[in-house]
Amino acid sequence: MTGPPGGLRVRAFAPGRVNLIGEHTDYMGGLVMPMAVQMGTTITATRGGSRIELTSEQVPGTVSLQLPIQDASSVEPTWGRYVAGVAAELGASEGMVGSVGSDLPLGSGLSSSAALEVATALALGDDGPPRELARRCQLAEQHATGVPCGIMDQLASAAGIEGHALLIDCSTLELTPVPVPDRARIWVVHSGQERRLVGSAYADRRAECERAAAVVGPLPDADPDRIEELADPVARARARHVRSECRRVRDFAAAFSIGDLVGAGELLQQSHASLRDDFEVSTPVLDELVEHLCSVPGVLGARLTGAGFGGCVVALAEPGVELAGWHVRAAAGARVELLD
Repeated sequence: MTGPPGGLRVRAFAPGRVNLIGEHTDYMGGLVMPMAVQMGTTITATRGGSRIELTSEQVPGTVSLQLPIQDASSVEPTWGRYVAGVAAELGASEGMVGSVGSDLPLGSGLSSSAALEVATALALGDDGPPRELARRCQLAEQHATGVPCGIMDQLASAAGIEGHALLIDCSTLELTPVPVPDRARIWVVHSGQERRLVGSAYADRRAECERAAAVVGPLPDADPDRIEELADPVARARARHVRSECRRVRDFAAAFSIGDLVGAGELLQQSHASLRDDFEVSTPVLDELVEHLCSVPGVLGARLTGAGFGGCVVALAEPGVELAGWHVRAAAGARVELLD
């Protein structure tokens, strides 16, 4: 595919992320602790013209869009909706022609969609601070897909720090880098069950949390006794997860800070149990995988990562452990370079 003559050639890279702990808390203004990983999405393109033309090395179809974008939610192929959503949110008037490459497994919970959004924004010329970049990409995904996602994925991709996880307070977007202990080995293992947020119960879970918050106040700091007094058992369980998960994030960050891998592993297992029982976003396939991984010598803990309903499990292990998955490391955030 030939780019516009005389256009500026760019290469934009945005990493995926693994969320170590803090699941389904971001959209309730709670705490999360993701880290950007070394795998990600790259867009190589030539800017210019009034159209966006992109092909993908991993998935079929060509994204062909006329600017300005009128309706991102109806774009085909479906992966183009993330591109269109970003272009619409940016109010892009200058297009690009190029290709998308990625070594992130699709539908795994490693935020391939957020990486595509962030890379698209950079390729189109967004040069704002990471928080603003992440906010625009979050809104783009919400408008393009109808999924009421939080900001964690986009912010982790945009603001990642080499060798560190990010403790994020999603109510203020305050970032606290937390060094990953030298002995920590973090693995991501695919369950074999593809995860899809669109059409899943994700929006239902958010609505259930908001119903609870309307009674007891913001869930991350809600009084546990008031949560247990909620008459609706579903809202009660959802609120209990958010409140307890935010506490686990704080404890996990503290454990990492002192190199307590055993304590951190126990918190991962507690998180999975809460996601399974109180939030009900696990599946028998994920539960079986977590149980198996935790039985492997040297694995200190594991839990589902991402929204649930399939996808991947994150495991914390000691050096020397080899698992059937991806050994990920804490990587730097998104970046763009000029090729001319």
